[in-house]
Amino acid sequence: MEDYIGSKDKKLLILEDALLLEKEEIDQYYKEYVNPQLANLLGLLGLSKQFVRARDTKVWDHKNVEYIDFLGAYGALNIGHNNEFVREKIEKVLEMPNLLQTAINPITTVLAKNLASITPGNLKHTFFCNSGAEAVEGALKLAKIATGKSRIIYCEGSFHGKSMGALSVTGRNKYKQYFGPLVPLAEEIPYGDIYGLRDVLRQFDDVAAFIVEPVQGEGGIIVSPKGYLKAAEDLCKQHDVMLIVDEVQTGFGRTGYWFASEEDHVSPDILCMAKALGGGLMPIGAYIATTEAWNKGYGSMEKCLLHTSTFGGNTWATAAGVATVEYIHENRLVEEAGEKGAYFIEKLRHLQKVYPLLKDVRGKGLMLGLEFQSIKDNRFLNKFVRGKTADTLEEYVGGLIATELLNEHKIITAYTLNNPNVIRIEPPLTISYEEIDYFVGALDEILSKYKGVTDLAINNFGNLFRSILRR
Repeated sequence: MEDYIGSKDKKLLILEDALLLEKEEIDQYYKEYVNPQLANLLGLLGLSKQFVRARDTKVWDHKNVEYIDFLGAYGALNIGHNNEFVREKIEKVLEMPNLLQTAINPITTVLAKNLASITPGNLKHTFFCNSGAEAVEGALKLAKIATGKSRIIYCEGSFHGKSMGALSVTGRNKYKQYFGPLVPLAEEIPYGDIYGLRDVLRQFDDVAAFIVEPVQGEGGIIVSPKGYLKAAEDLCKQHDVMLIVDEVQTGFGRTGYWFASEEDHVSPDILCMAKALGGGLMPIGAYIATTEAWNKGYGSMEKCLLHTSTFGGNTWATAAGVATVEYIHENRLVEEAGEKGAYFIEKLRHLQKVYPLLKDVRGKGLMLGLEFQSIKDNRFLNKFVRGKTADTLEEYVGGLIATELLNEHKIITAYTLNNPNVIRIEPPLTISYEEIDYFVGALDEILSKYKGVTDLAINNFGNLFRSILRR
């Protein structure tokens, strides 16, 4: 072991070195020490950029070219990049202990109190962690210990994270197929089908919880049918099953409500949150539960430490959370998200009527999805392109549009994980109407070049062919 360690290059780079690296060096190190094939994929799609500065809705590359961020870190940048208000608030706590588990932290306590004020229903007790996946893991554990039951119901097309418990209730086999056996007793049902939920609850008497997203983000921005969540809540109550609402992407004003489940007047037993809670500056996740659920699970000294997190609820992260909630409230960003989203979707649906390549426009607030034609929608391409080649082409239609938006119009977007033909639009809630108009104009220009997916595929044949070869 001594010889092995001694043979390594022990030269360390410092932070100042990282700031001075050329793009070619960064790409080389990333391929060598991080994820080579991800670097190749980003390069093929023309998404491998080096950004050096960011503020609000804008980022700048190493050549000082300005881009507008309509992706928003998958809904984590509700108040924009490097929000000055949150940064200043964090500076106020820099002298406090950041990690100290043997005392009650006042900043953590205040954030928990504020979350109880803005979340729907009777949610009250918060557990802090570091990510959305961790929030889901904790919620599943609480449901199991509180009910004494083990089975979890989840939906097709859902995405709850890639850790083992969260992955077990994620509705796409692509992410699950290599990691079995996963956590047992997880049952998948169709999303938005209240009768499917009713049937599975009648079939099993050991169901601890039903976990559901108000809007399926990675599933392709699929909005739950009106009244579905409330009907699901009623069914869960009838069968003594906990309702877990995953609002990791939909939380903190994204859909025009503090939390999307408010629209259906839903009172969940547990609600998961993360992403935007840290203001884009600190990693923080949480779940919040009713007093009844919490007491059944951890309401004794014997059980109160059964689920913990070393970094969960640290001072800097929770200070960012307190400041983020304050900033959203004081600047009416919840209301603005609803108003701007309605304006945006009206403009996009006009494009849908004009261009066949744009198959659907959907979403709520500033969480919108643009679905494009796929290879399966086109007889000509289906006839000549089959097997793995067709799968590759199908998965990159959204990516090709995102590439043109980035390289030709300096607009950052990305496709959704579970449906790669859908581009997600999740900009900071501070996005301006002028920036929205610019996006619509850019998309109009791109779509006007293509009659359909055949033209798009032919125009981008080189990139597609190279990506097929690399597979």
